[in-house]
Amino acid sequence: MTTAAYAKEAVGAAYEKELMQYAQVRTWEAVEAIADAIRPGMCESEATALGKQVLAELGMERIWHPLLIRFGGNTLKTFKQRSDGDPMLGANDIYFIDMGVVWRGHEGDAGATFVVGDDPDMAACAAAAKTLFDRVEAHWRETRCSGVALYDFAHAEAKALGWQLNLDIKGHRVSDFPHAIYRAGDLGDYLERPNGGLWILEIQIAHPHKPYGAFYEDLLV
Repeated sequence: MTTAAYAKEAVGAAYEKELMQYAQVRTWEAVEAIADAIRPGMCESEATALGKQVLAELGMERIWHPLLIRFGGNTLKTFKQRSDGDPMLGANDIYFIDMGVVWRGHEGDAGATFVVGDDPDMAACAAAAKTLFDRVEAHWRETRCSGVALYDFAHAEAKALGWQLNLDIKGHRVSDFPHAIYRAGDLGDYLERPNGGLWILEIQIAHPHKPYGAFYEDLLV
C-alpha cells in the first residue's frame, strides 16, 4: 500500500474497530426508532425535529453531520442540496433518513429508505437501493477491489437492475471523531482496496421514470 493510501486510512489514537461496529449498531437503532415515529401528515421539518429528539433520548454524544430526512421528490437530492420546500408526507409516499452520530467517540453513519402506503413502485425503489447495496458490499468482500472499481461495479449493477445510480454520491471515510482531519476523499475515488471499519458505502438511485429515488448507506466491515 502506498504512503498516500495509508494516509487516507489514518485514524486517531482512540480508534477501535469494535467501537466503530458499536456505533454502527446504535445508529441503526436510531434510524429504526425515527422511522417508527414518522407518520403521513408530517412535514419534513417536523420529522427532522422529531428525529433530533429521538437521538437525544437515545443518548447520542453529538451529531457529526446534519440529520437529513427527505420526503417524496426530495429523495432525489444529494446530501449537499437543500430540500425543495417543506413537503408533507402523503398517505402513499417515500422517504429516507440519513444520519451521522457519534457514540463512544466513534462515528456512526447510516441511511435507509422507507415507504408508507401501498405504492408498488415506491416499494420497489426502496428495496432496490438495499439490494444494490448488498450486491456491492458482497463484491467488496469477494474481490478486494479498489474503491474506484467498487463504484464502477455499482454503476453497472444499477443499470442491470433498471435503476439510475447517482455517481455524485460515492461514499466516504469515518473513524473516531473527527474523521475529517484526514481528508481522505470519496470511497469511489480511492485507488486502493478499502479496509473494513473505515468507509461508508453510499447508494443513491433514481426511479427511471418517476420523480423520486431511494438511498441506503452503511459501514463496510
